[in-house]
Amino acid sequence: MAKIVFALNQSLDGFVDHDHPAFQPDPVLFRHFIDDVSGISGCLYGRRMYETMRYWDGDHLEWDAPEREYAAAWQSKPKWVVSRTLKSVGPNASLIEGDLAAAIHGLKAQHEGEIEVAGPELAHSLTELGLVDEYRLYLHPVVLGQGKPFFAGPRPPLRLVASDRIGEQVIRLTYVPA
Repeated sequence: MAKIVFALNQSLDGFVDHDHPAFQPDPVLFRHFIDDVSGISGCLYGRRMYETMRYWDGDHLEWDAPEREYAAAWQSKPKWVVSRTLKSVGPNASLIEGDLAAAIHGLKAQHEGEIEVAGPELAHSLTELGLVDEYRLYLHPVVLGQGKPFFAGPRPPLRLVASDRIGEQVIRLTYVPA
């Protein structure tokens, strides 16, 4: 049975913003993300995060070798997109409509390994349904002061199970529901 993991970059004050320059990974952190996406069973996205990640469906001439490696790994993974507004999704992606709990229970039963969920609102919905098995916060040394919070609702009771320094600037905190 697959494990649902909510993993996302976060500022020290709890906000996510993938366009902020402080979240650009150094080479060590980017290698970590390449290895991470290579090892997961698939990706679960809300519409906004899926539209952001679709960047990796392209083939950009300016990409270096690690960016090409990340794109190839990401493209190879199945992606499930939860959306009420999208009518279609790109390559290797499926649209989830209807009963979210039933769909996620089905994904967990049909797959092994980890399915990463990205996007605070979707993660909040899954948390409320008791479907997030692990939370991975990648803390970056920046204070944004505003934006979209990592937790889109009340924080569930969590228990710290690991902390890792990745590269020069980032700490990954891993929690499970308490």
